Amino acid sequence: MTSKTQKDKPQIITFGCRLNRYESEVMSQHAEQLDNVVIVNTCAVTAEAERQAKQAIRRLHRKDSEKRIIVTGCAAQINPEQWSSLPGVKQILGNEDKLKGENWTEAALSQGNQVSDIMTVKNTVGRIVTDFTGRTRAFVQIQQGCDHRCTFCVIPFGRGPSRSVSVKGVVDQVKALTQQQYNEIVLTGVDIASWGRDLKHKGRLGDLCKAILKDVPELKRLRLSSIDPIGMDPVLWDLMASESRFMPHLHLSLQAGSDMILKRMKRRHQTKDVGSLVEQLRSIRPDIGLSADIIAGFPTEDESYFQETYDFLKTVAIPYLHVFPYSERKGTPAAQMPAIAVSVRKERAARLRNLGAKIASSYHEYFINKTVSILMETVDRGHSEQFSAATLTGKEAIPGEIITARVISGNSDGIIVERI
Repeated sequence: MTSKTQKDKPQIITFGCRLNRYESEVMSQHAEQLDNVVIVNTCAVTAEAERQAKQAIRRLHRKDSEKRIIVTGCAAQINPEQWSSLPGVKQILGNEDKLKGENWTEAALSQGNQVSDIMTVKNTVGRIVTDFTGRTRAFVQIQQGCDHRCTFCVIPFGRGPSRSVSVKGVVDQVKALTQQQYNEIVLTGVDIASWGRDLKHKGRLGDLCKAILKDVPELKRLRLSSIDPIGMDPVLWDLMASESRFMPHLHLSLQAGSDMILKRMKRRHQTKDVGSLVEQLRSIRPDIGLSADIIAGFPTEDESYFQETYDFLKTVAIPYLHVFPYSERKGTPAAQMPAIAVSVRKERAARLRNLGAKIASSYHEYFINKTVSILMETVDRGHSEQFSAATLTGKEAIPGEIITARVISGNSDGIIVERI
């Protein structure tokens, strides 16, 4: 796999989602001619994500007060003034502005903050990124923004309205990456299930995935990032059932397992929708890997509502639970609702994580003595098709290669495998 040396790239500190990671690679290409800069790509999902970014900026300035810090990402887009006041910050770039090459010159850097009105942006384009430093899988942006208004979320105000990359734009990105020997591509965006609705020739996510697999036959693995539980379409179902290169793994933007809490979150699904989805997925792919985002301690979530979430997650047995204590986001409807004590949020999050660990352990034990395919990320660690973390025993592998292995044991952390 070809890659540039670390010294050829500006230092970038990335917080948050896979889309941010993708955009950091775009920025690193644009900013190669700048010296003595550090780019901090922020996240606004939680207060903790913002706190960590601010802490990183202060640490950078203490270490080298001459370093020029450029701050971008969702938190900077939403509240640029807050980030401008931090020590060492030279410039704020909005989420749309950070992707434009003309904003990564010394002349542009001297002009001050560049933060466009993200809500007025109507389209997005595919950008060719061929090097994901230190990674053996690559991300491809297929969509930006979100048209939904969940009561807890500020991301639409950081990302703007939903807008799709064309089929050709996506396919060109995937072709470029496979030519650089990336064996696995992850399709990413803010709300990937909405892909295609704004295009002249409307399509759905399944149509895009089918086009990628048809037009890039050398691609070995195609994976989806987070998807809304009601985002499956007929073509996606067909691919899940019949296409070996379409990875049997879905990360669901679930958030809760109580219908009342889901309603107050203004989510578009109910627990029955998720239960039916999981049942159908397992009927066609019994080995499918499932993960889900869960918010613990959402406003008004009393013990009975929390128990509904706990019992639902135990029933559907999703092995990979990404649990976050609820975090107030200023200006959102949820921030005005009766709050749950922070200590209770943390305690409930811990209970859900413990549940997830038990489910994951059982899921991994299911694979003992079975054959799996592992994309190696280091000489002895990688991920299976189901996105199970795998540790290789015995002879080391080459990062980036896909190996066939037998599972010899499993626990809450993943599977232990030996090469066949």
